[in-house]
Amino acid sequence: MTSPSFDAAPVPSGVPGLDQVLSGGYAGQRAHLIEGRPGCGKTTLGMQFLMDGVARGERGLYITLSESRRELMSVAERHGWSLDGIDIYELVPPELSLDSEKQQSLVHSSDLELGETVQMALAEIERVKPVRVVFDSLSEIRLLSQGSLRYRRQVLALKSYFLLNNATVLMLDDLSSDDDDLNLHSISHAVIRLEQITPAYGTSRRRLNVIKMRGARYQAGYHDFLIQEGGVRVFPRLIPADHHRAFVPGSAESGIPGLDGILGGGVDRGTSTLIIGPSGAGKSTLALCYLLAALKRGERAFVVSFDETAGILLQRAAGIGMDLAPYLRSGLLRIEQVDPADVTPGELAGRMRDAVEKDGVGVVLIDSLTGYMSAMPDQPYLVLQMHEMLTFLNQLGVVTILILAQHGMIGRADSPVDLTYVSDTVVMLRFFEAAGRVRRAISVLKKRTGPHEDAIREFKIDTGGIRVGLPLTGFRGVLTGVPIFEGERGTLLRDRDTDAPA
Repeated sequence: MTSPSFDAAPVPSGVPGLDQVLSGGYAGQRAHLIEGRPGCGKTTLGMQFLMDGVARGERGLYITLSESRRELMSVAERHGWSLDGIDIYELVPPELSLDSEKQQSLVHSSDLELGETVQMALAEIERVKPVRVVFDSLSEIRLLSQGSLRYRRQVLALKSYFLLNNATVLMLDDLSSDDDDLNLHSISHAVIRLEQITPAYGTSRRRLNVIKMRGARYQAGYHDFLIQEGGVRVFPRLIPADHHRAFVPGSAESGIPGLDGILGGGVDRGTSTLIIGPSGAGKSTLALCYLLAALKRGERAFVVSFDETAGILLQRAAGIGMDLAPYLRSGLLRIEQVDPADVTPGELAGRMRDAVEKDGVGVVLIDSLTGYMSAMPDQPYLVLQMHEMLTFLNQLGVVTILILAQHGMIGRADSPVDLTYVSDTVVMLRFFEAAGRVRRAISVLKKRTGPHEDAIREFKIDTGGIRVGLPLTGFRGVLTGVPIFEGERGTLLRDRDTDAPA
């Protein structure tokens, strides 16, 4: 059995991502309050804490006043866990326990005075002498106290006893009181609140907030987390200033001279490129040109697809001569199809971090931002979150390509959100009509990192990929969304199998 080498040394939580939020873990030999409504994940968080202690040779004790041992074992089984090495002490009526062996003590908490209940819990701590303790839950103590003063005194007694025994303790509270009682906040070393939010459509979303943690620098703000098979996983809020990586500046080319030429040589590393235009204008195909060129150079690429499955994406790319399947099999390419109703902003940022920091991805494609917005319909800070993500990717030298579909196909096209100011390069696509044909035009509106061509060019997508034509000097009204071509037909791109203009 081990203990921290010095007072209040960080103790690992056993929860992926939480130690980063807490700057190393819970403070050793201190009492921490974990509060949240039922279903937020408090019990799972506590069990992971104790299991991490067992893995480190530390003895753990779970004191439960609200759930039976059988219920706790059932939770563990669903996560694929073993609670061997963890002592479970029940203070629940025996008729609620279906454990015929009754290896743990069973006491009628409703028949005991408050002092007797606390004394029995303290006696078990004295017997087991645990290094880690989970007390579930303080709500029962609150009900027995029948008064805030008595409740505070009993919790203080528990806290003092834990400190005398050098135990690191998680006290769980389900916020059953109608009043937001801050008694526990003032006497706890740290307070972590778990929340569960149910949107109008989609899965429930959970987040946590560290309200206080004495003597430690923690990551403030809300952090998304998931409860999945295997337990809780926390996605720390992305702080770009904490992430840097040296990289060689330069341009990433597509291999298509006309396309690279209009962008001043290609897209620069450590920058973000926003491709905007109406549906069907060729935004994804344009992005895939740079993605395929990077794969051919041996770089790793990551595609987050909100709008298409991986199969459809591969099939569409192969139809225009871009075979991505070999790179997917080799591991250079990673495609994740994301359901906007089942992902949180924190989870998406966590996937980005894993892809870049662990897998060494150099090119990231998000298709599209419209789907990303759907993933957070109740999030008012979309632009701020996107700014943090792009800054993080830029500081690691990643080429980031964002696709944003505008409303409307012909005529005025409006963007659902303005992300032009957070993007380093903005490429606009438009439809135009000429000689009875619907055609596509491309122009670069801005590029922060260098010069770019200010001409408007036609581009064409066919089985051979993308072709970019000459500057269309006969255009009028492209930026208004209603482009009119008044030039000569001879300046337009021709079909591959004929000499006549398409």
